[in-house]
Amino acid sequence: MQKFKLMATCAAGLEALTANELKQLGYQVQTENGHVMFSGTIVDVIKANLWLRTADRVEIVVGSFSATSFTELFDNVEKLPWETLIPLTGAFPVAGRSQKSQLHSVPDIQAITKKAIVAKLSNYYARHTRLPETGATYAIETRLVKNQATVLLDTTGDSLFKRGYRVAKGAAPLKENMAAALILLTNWQPKTMPFVDPMCGSGTLPIEAALIARNLAPGLQRSFACEAWDWVNPTLVDQLRDEADQQAYYTSEFQIFASDVNGEMINYAKVNAQEIGLLHDIHFKQLAVQDFHTDLHHGVVVSNPPYGQRLGDQQQAVSLYHDLGKVFIPLTTWSKYFLTSDLNFETEYGMPATKRRKLYNGRIRTDYFQFWGKRNESGD
Repeated sequence: MQKFKLMATCAAGLEALTANELKQLGYQVQTENGHVMFSGTIVDVIKANLWLRTADRVEIVVGSFSATSFTELFDNVEKLPWETLIPLTGAFPVAGRSQKSQLHSVPDIQAITKKAIVAKLSNYYARHTRLPETGATYAIETRLVKNQATVLLDTTGDSLFKRGYRVAKGAAPLKENMAAALILLTNWQPKTMPFVDPMCGSGTLPIEAALIARNLAPGLQRSFACEAWDWVNPTLVDQLRDEADQQAYYTSEFQIFASDVNGEMINYAKVNAQEIGLLHDIHFKQLAVQDFHTDLHHGVVVSNPPYGQRLGDQQQAVSLYHDLGKVFIPLTTWSKYFLTSDLNFETEYGMPATKRRKLYNGRIRTDYFQFWGKRNESGD
């Protein structure tokens, strides 16, 4: 079985999490800005697509080389083993990007890459007319960074954050892979610690928490681009899905609570949880933040409170942050984690964070404010 150099791409700031996920899957990794390198066969490609919670996509590195002229780009792309990857009928759209490179015209980079692949495949398949491109999609990307070209083949298709369950959406929803990352950055232990999101919106955070608690592969209910490729055995894909399903903790018990002041959003959240079969694993309730109370101890709060621009009124956001402080600061055994673009959040919340981490929620610069609770007697 052919072995590939592979790249798992991710949002800036999440590289260590994606690398750790790959390590837990058994791979040796090399972490770089915005992606993590590893290697494997098509089996590993499918496993990574099924299991990675924090990544955006999994790509095959077809080749890497220096390119300071379009002739150099064409010649090096043409040399790559396209005939082992793309069949006669394969469709191969080409994307491109360039950063700090002599070849800076992205349309030209795309056109030259496409032309070189066409030349290679036309020669291999002895085609004297246009390649049909009527079959499965083999999406290509050529990235140029400081005159070093990397040519990639996307195995994922729609980004990995599209798990398939978010059928009901609210305004500015948190992407699923970012929600998973926020949870994985906490000290939450599902079997022993309750989990709370007091502003759950359409339910992404509590649903991702339930997926983690059940050890459900996030890609189980969706397909990937590589499944349609002619050299990928459907039986192999089914086998790997079955193996992933067998690793789920279907009988484990845990406590996940999700609330929101907006009843419509709670309904959306329930629909989404039902879509992925986790509705009965999450306790949903329409509730304002200031009305939240609990008798439980040593839990974890994770939330993405509305930012000023999302509310349309910064003062409303500030008032909400004050309410969060009044409710959650007294819960001294609980650890609290809030993602917001308001860099004055600690002042408005009423307490300095134990730690803060810079993350990007889409294109919005945010900080992840972490308030660690007192340890319990067992040290959790």
